[in-house]
Amino acid sequence: MFLDSLLRNRLLQLAQSIKYRASQEYSRKIKPVIEFFETLFPSSPDLKKDAAEFIDNSVWYCSLDYQTLNRWSRNRRVVAKVEYNYEEVDTRFLVTSLPTNKIPPGRLYTHKYCPRGNMENRLKEQKLGLKSDRTSTHTFEGNQLRLWFASIAYILINALREKCLVNTEFKNATVETIRTKLLKLGTIININKRRVLIAISSACPYKNIFTKIYKRLSRLPCPNSG
Repeated sequence: MFLDSLLRNRLLQLAQSIKYRASQEYSRKIKPVIEFFETLFPSSPDLKKDAAEFIDNSVWYCSLDYQTLNRWSRNRRVVAKVEYNYEEVDTRFLVTSLPTNKIPPGRLYTHKYCPRGNMENRLKEQKLGLKSDRTSTHTFEGNQLRLWFASIAYILINALREKCLVNTEFKNATVETIRTKLLKLGTIININKRRVLIAISSACPYKNIFTKIYKRLSRLPCPNSG
């Protein structure tokens, strides 16, 4: 459920208690790191920022019972998430019909809401990045074949992302980004009787990543090798 600005401001007021707790927890975590850095480096405005890179954000959840004056017919459960870090405080809200005794707020947000949103992102990724919605032929079989091609392409690119791009800048990249930056390249292709040689420009900014991809693909077991 989408929240308008007035409702969100009211919920932000109700969530002040966990915002305060998150800030206190974050301060307790970062304080010893800053004190340690002060023994090693001269004091500077960037000291706290550097220390923040060594600690995790403070994340707190809570359930709120809220009802609007006119728009909601009854009280509803609102799950609030507050994530506190050095640069900002990110507060989000989720309206749900699931009762608190069935699932606590943190588990509801991380195990129910986030996986659902991630699933929708994957569908959007296939639709926008691989054009799976281009089913405009005059036959059912032709449209089905196009959808199969888009699905197979997504499986292959996702396997490439999970198996070969784990420790690279593309580890969380979308399919569209991987297609644009790694697959849609100008190359020279030489074909002879023994092999197909694909020559990429030496000025390619991602040649080191191609080297990593090649090494990791070479180490993957072949399903039919046995």
